[in-house]
Amino acid sequence: MAVFRISRRTQLSPEEAWRRVTDWPRHRAPFTRVSGDRNRVVARTRIGPVGFDDPMDVVAWSPPHRCRLEKRGRVVRGWAEIEVASAAGGGAVVVWRESLRVLGVPGVADPLVAWVGRRVFGRQVDVLLAGPRRP
Repeated sequence: MAVFRISRRTQLSPEEAWRRVTDWPRHRAPFTRVSGDRNRVVARTRIGPVGFDDPMDVVAWSPPHRCRLEKRGRVVRGWAEIEVASAAGGGAVVVWRESLRVLGVPGVADPLVAWVGRRVFGRQVDVLLAGPRRP
């Protein structure tokens, strides 16, 4: 399994940081769109005519502190965990941990998959936290 961790500090309140990182439709990566609610999330990746779904069950939901998703797709398996905590001096710290296995990718490539995951998901967290403030 490829395992990676991302941590970001923000001046947002923990509640606002939580709202942003669990606003599933705002999660976007190249070729991927996300939909879902507090029970199930689906990331749909498509490149031209080829695509696949990454269905995830929300198995822990403790706003505004912790969410755990179990990846149950045919292409991507594993889990993701998002935690939000108050930061010393104000603001919040967001930690995203993920463990995944991609169908057809040998375990020897796990370090590369983890490196790509840190880049892609790290950018995603940065964009979500920098986005417009919700009412």
